[in-house]
This record gives sequence, structure tokens and C-alpha cells, in this order.
Amino acid sequence: MSDFMKGASPALALCVVDIVASNRFELFLDGQRIGFADYFVDASGYYVFPHVEIEPKHGGRGFGGVLVRGALDAMRQRNAKIVPRCPFVVAWVDAHPRYADLVASN
Repeated sequence: MSDFMKGASPALALCVVDIVASNRFELFLDGQRIGFADYFVDASGYYVFPHVEIEPKHGGRGFGGVLVRGALDAMRQRNAKIVPRCPFVVAWVDAHPRYADLVASN
């Protein structure tokens, strides 16, 4: 089991889904939604991430990182640029420099 999933069972089924109609990525654990990352597309065509939230009972176990990684992997597949406004997303990208190329330069 990797360090980013402390306290999680290795049999957990995790899935990050882009709910386009709601402008958010949602994280599902064994079929239950446990978190989301809101986004919107600004006038420049950049995906702005203003807020990420994990249900409190699932906090501190690395699920926020799973959600952000899934969302940013989807952005990479779209060749999209992001504007991280949520402090969690900013810190996560800073801690994972291989995602820094996704951040739109001003």
C-alpha cells in the first residue's frame, strides 16, 4: 500500500469521474461519492479549480490527492491548462512538480 493512502484498505474501489453537467470532478469510493473538485472554464479557456472537498469522515487518508491527481490527469489528456485557486490544489501541484506544466502562466 502506498503512503498516500494511509489507513485505506487495499481492496478499495476508487474512481474519479468528470461530471461535466455540474462542472466538477467527483471521487467515488466503493460507489459512494466522498469528494469533489469544482472547476469552471475562464475566458482564456483555462480550467480554474476554486474548491476541492473531501467528506470529513474520509479526511486525512490521501483521498484529496487521489481526486486532484485524477482531475489533473484528465486535464493533461485534454491538453488543457489549469488555474489552481484552491489552496489544496496549489499545494498539491507544488508537491508534485511533474504537474507544474499544466498550470497556466500569466
